[in-house]
Amino acid sequence: MHENKRVLVTGGAGFLGSHLCERLLEQGCDVLCVDNFYTGTKHNVQHLLNHPMFELMRHDVTFPLYVEVDEIYNLACPASPIHYQRDPVQTTKTSVHGAINMLGLAKRVNAKILQASTSEVYGDPAVHPQTEEYWGNVNPVGARSCYDEGKRCAETLFFDYHRQHNLQIKVARIFNTYGPRMHVNDGRVVSNFIVQALKGEDITIYGDGSQTRSFCYVDDLIDGLMRLMARGPEFTGPVNIGNTGEMTVRQLAETVIEIIGSSSKLIYKPLPEDDPLQRQPDISLAKKELDWCPSTNVQAGLRNTISYFESVLDRG
Repeated sequence: MHENKRVLVTGGAGFLGSHLCERLLEQGCDVLCVDNFYTGTKHNVQHLLNHPMFELMRHDVTFPLYVEVDEIYNLACPASPIHYQRDPVQTTKTSVHGAINMLGLAKRVNAKILQASTSEVYGDPAVHPQTEEYWGNVNPVGARSCYDEGKRCAETLFFDYHRQHNLQIKVARIFNTYGPRMHVNDGRVVSNFIVQALKGEDITIYGDGSQTRSFCYVDDLIDGLMRLMARGPEFTGPVNIGNTGEMTVRQLAETVIEIIGSSSKLIYKPLPEDDPLQRQPDISLAKKELDWCPSTNVQAGLRNTISYFESVLDRG
């Protein structure tokens, strides 16, 4: 790594992006954080603003960006159903135009580029757990398609730039991730359950709570992304990055209540459209190629996340 590698992080003021910026600065990189603040917030990177190697730029990746960098992490895209369904056309544009613009930039400056893809490319999987070879079972015309198909198209573009222009690409398929700096109102189970339990409100479970999720703590995930970026050009991915510890949504709710010592009760509501019933990564490829495996257990990860939400709610 040469002195002060210049790294661009799109979506850098978001939940994952802000953690990534922090880790890159710790490694001595020069970090350009780009965000349009649609779901990211300045609060997430407030503590980095005085760092001499950190720069924050308000920019929307659906427009070209002209900067000089060595590496690009393309994380820009609203990632929770509430946010990405609010403006579905913009969500698709962010994934597709954003990928085209960032790939164009990478090609121009000869940078290595990583795409933050998602387990949603597998749709409601007919294969369990999901390996990278599985092509997915995705509804192209549903309410979630703007995100699922946008990310699938971004992967297509990455591989076409790789084949056609010999660009150095990396594609990470991120499974459910949680931790400090998650959006309070992002509608995801971890943040929903924690906020409801801290407020002593009933905890809302959609469906009967038997659907499963596998939750990866943010520090583990960032470690996986950075290992993927550091890996030689012969390994492009796509590679699953997530935790294999599958648990039901009901178990998660009960764990949160127990850690907080909350008096919240569980209430059940109908399951939303195209909500996958099972989600669990097969991470054999990440273990083999990146020597990566998540190390944070759910109890420890939830405790850190809960204390973060306590401070946010106190700030009001």
